[in-house]
Amino acid sequence: MRILFLTHSFNSLTQQLFLALRGCGHQVSIELDIADSVSEEAVALFKPDLIIAPFLKRAIPISIWQHHVCLVVHPGIVGDRGPSALDWAILNGESVWGVTVLQANAEMDAGDIWAHASFSMRVAKKSSLYRDEVTAAAVRAVLEAVQKFAIGAQPMPLAEAVTARGILRPLLQQKERSIDWQRDSSAVVLSKINSADSFPGVLDTLFDSPCYLYDAHLATAAILDAAAAAAAGVPGDIIARRDQAVLRRTIDGGVWIGHVRPMRSADDAEKPFKLPVADWFAAQVAQLPELPTALVRPAEEWGELRYWEEGPVGFLSFDFYNGAMSTGQCQRLQAAIQHVKQRPTRVLVLLGGEDFFSNGIHLNRIEASAHRPSESPADESWNNINAMNDLVLEILSMTNHFAVSALRGNAGAGGAFLALAADIVWAREAVLLNPHYKNMGNLYGSEYWTYLLPQRVEAKVARGLMQNRHPLAAPEAVKIGLIDAAFGYEADAFFSEVRKRAMALAQSDLFEEQLAAKRCKRAEDEATKPLHAYREEELSKMHRNFYGFDPSYHVARYHFVHKMPHAWTPRHLAVHRNNSLKESDTPI
Repeated sequence: MRILFLTHSFNSLTQQLFLALRGCGHQVSIELDIADSVSEEAVALFKPDLIIAPFLKRAIPISIWQHHVCLVVHPGIVGDRGPSALDWAILNGESVWGVTVLQANAEMDAGDIWAHASFSMRVAKKSSLYRDEVTAAAVRAVLEAVQKFAIGAQPMPLAEAVTARGILRPLLQQKERSIDWQRDSSAVVLSKINSADSFPGVLDTLFDSPCYLYDAHLATAAILDAAAAAAAGVPGDIIARRDQAVLRRTIDGGVWIGHVRPMRSADDAEKPFKLPVADWFAAQVAQLPELPTALVRPAEEWGELRYWEEGPVGFLSFDFYNGAMSTGQCQRLQAAIQHVKQRPTRVLVLLGGEDFFSNGIHLNRIEASAHRPSESPADESWNNINAMNDLVLEILSMTNHFAVSALRGNAGAGGAFLALAADIVWAREAVLLNPHYKNMGNLYGSEYWTYLLPQRVEAKVARGLMQNRHPLAAPEAVKIGLIDAAFGYEADAFFSEVRKRAMALAQSDLFEEQLAAKRCKRAEDEATKPLHAYREEELSKMHRNFYGFDPSYHVARYHFVHKMPHAWTPRHLAVHRNNSLKESDTPI
């Protein structure tokens, strides 16, 4: 069938549905929700058999849903209605939630039901639940709904859904999320901030300044005891710092708050954007006692970097918020790798974070440099990409270990090539890869991609990956040779299998032979063309991106960071607007 997506953005859920439907043989085109007239034009151009709205922030125009079947993906259980479905589920402590596929009509979220799927809730950020459980349930429900539509089945009226326990709920307001530091427990504070992550955040104050809070983590009793030795504090007090975050007391413990967005004032020329707390409140945070955490520590003790060993296998996680890696974070991770590769282990497993392996350079941090007198976005971009390159080189030059990248979460741009720097790359089946840079203003990219990509795929495939700018599902990445294996759709199953495979690799009778072959291959490659030559060639193009006459990278970064509304749908997504782009020309 010809299926048109009407969506607010090409987010992770939309990408997963796009790939799943194309995998079933459907022709899918995408129109971003810019205006009613634009959506109407897209329908007229594409003439779809079916319209799907994976992620919309407003209603589908009546001129469309009256004449076409439009399926709306709602992140709520049957009967749930309203724009804050997942927010309420987190705040109310629901143990089971779901996704419902409804047919659009005159009343929001009240249409006939085509399909639904449920999932177990976990304590996590809204963005994490949306990217994982909600997306997986949405794929199941949409595929079921599309199959029903294809065979001429009819949806079930909402009024006949006797098992429905969902209700109409209003937009969740800040007053419902408001934190009472004198009464709320750590768990309640965490649920309120989780319910608002990544949007809109919880309105509160830090250092007497109104701002929105994000990225919260529970503090352990041990760290609270350490903090009390420096400054006991009362509920609501900010008592310590770590990894650009601050520790705030609650009535029964404390929470780390990692990111913040100041509330816009009348004097602000631009809307403030999300940054680590230490970036927005540098002077105040610098006055707090620092409570650094050891690289080797219990799992429940929060910190961006963590390392542990299981016999001959070392595991290194680097859980950076939204997968963005600043200059300093790259440098800290590089130092950690330098340290752990001296350990008497055989295999080093690079785990990235639970939600993202990595998304490359930190665009928000780079944009923030525009507001500092002694800095510039071009300079910080240059520093950041060089720090990423140093990190990749650290992995590529590892000769006494096998490096394994184990992608628990998605990877994009330079983060995808950071993963490919390892000798072996495994990914969870649900992972998406976006191994390209062009969406950020025709950015050329570095991270030694011109060396790494040809090592794994042939030239034609490499060009398609870098030019077509479409996402790639992990199983498909295995088929084309980009990564080595994809397994375990659920996170626990994936990590369990990673441990088994890494241990088998480390204990193999052929390990020394394989390690010698790795060293030989690296030496041969270096003799043919040294790594510094690849880096210099890439950076010469990146220098033009950052400092040259074409401002497209800086414009694209500004739009991304400030969340500017889309002015048009990129032609690689809107097949219906590009007559020269045939379906056979789209990427794998």
